[in-house]
Amino acid sequence: MDEMDLMKNLRDVPSPGPEAYDRARTALQAAMGEPVATVVRPKRWFSWPKAGVAAVGAAAVAAAVVLGTSGGSVPAGPAPRAVEAQPAVEAPLVKLASAVKAAGTQPGDASLIINTKFGLDGKPDLSYTLYTDKGQQFTGDSMKTLAHAVAKGDAEPAQQYDKNAMAAARLAANGDVDKARIAMITASSNALGVGLSPEEADKAWADAQAETAELFRKIGKPVPAPKPRPTGKDLENLINNHLWSNAEHALFANAADAEVRAGVLKLYATIPDMIVGKTSVDGQAALSLTVPPAILGGSADVLIINADNGLPIREEITSAEPVKHYVVNYKSSRVTLADVAAGKI
Repeated sequence: MDEMDLMKNLRDVPSPGPEAYDRARTALQAAMGEPVATVVRPKRWFSWPKAGVAAVGAAAVAAAVVLGTSGGSVPAGPAPRAVEAQPAVEAPLVKLASAVKAAGTQPGDASLIINTKFGLDGKPDLSYTLYTDKGQQFTGDSMKTLAHAVAKGDAEPAQQYDKNAMAAARLAANGDVDKARIAMITASSNALGVGLSPEEADKAWADAQAETAELFRKIGKPVPAPKPRPTGKDLENLINNHLWSNAEHALFANAADAEVRAGVLKLYATIPDMIVGKTSVDGQAALSLTVPPAILGGSADVLIINADNGLPIREEITSAEPVKHYVVNYKSSRVTLADVAAGKI
C-alpha cells in the first residue's frame, strides 16, 4: 500500500481531528513493522492534490506521509561542504534564535516556502506553500497554481494542528521554553501522556489505541495488536521525535516568520545529543543540525539552515531499513497575498 492507496481508501471517511495525527503515525508504523520513532515528514514534503488533502484531514495526511517515506530513492543535490562539527549546546541555537527574533519579520503578510525534491529521473519537483499571518494556508505545484488558489481564496482547510504548532513556536520565542516544549510535543495529541499522572497517561494511551483501531477498520485494513505505552528511554526518544517533527512542521510552513523560526530554534536546542556543525552551501555560511538517530528509529536526518538568519536551506534524510537517501532544498521569503495573486513573485 502506498500513500495514494491510503488517500483513496480514506476519501469517504470523515476527517479525523488533528488529535489523531500521532496515533495514525504510530499505528501505521506498527502495521508496517517499522519502529515507532521513525522520522515523519511534514505534509509539504509532497504535493498533495487539493481534494485529497481536504478529504483526508490531518491524521490521514500524517499516515500517508509515513508510508510515502518508506520507499523510492532521490539523487542527492550538491552536497554541503562540511567544515566543523561539535556536540550541540544551547548557546549556538539559542544565540541564533535571539538574533533572528531581534531582527524581526520582513515586510509582507505571508510566508512563502518553495520545496524542491528530486525524483528518480533526477528532475526537480517543486511545491509551494504560502502561510498567511492570519493562519490561512495555500498550496500549489507551480507559481501559477499557487497564484490561482490565492486569487480564488481557495485556502486549505484549517487544521488545529497547524495553529497549535505555530502557537508553541511563538511561546518558545517569547521566553517560556519549558511550557512551549510540552505544547509542541502535544501539538497534535497527547497520546504519550506528557505532563499527565500515570493513570491519566495510561488512559490517554488506551483511548489513542482505540481511536487508531477504529481508523484502521474504516479504511478496511487489519487492526494492529494493542501495544503497551512506551516507558523509559523508548518514551523519551518518542517524545523527542514528536518535538523534532512537529517543530519542523511549523518551520517548513512558516519559516519566513521570524518569531516562529526563533521559537523552533530554541526548541531544537532542548533535544539531547543534537549535533550542530558549521558548513556552507552555495557560498552561504550554514549550520547543520543532525538529529540523534535514536529518536528516528535509526534513520539519519540532517537539517541545514542559514547561519545568519536560521532559514532552512536543505534537508538530507537517510532511512534505516531499507537504506534510502532523500534530499530537499528550501527557499523561504516574505511576500504579500496581493503580489502572489497577481503572479508577481
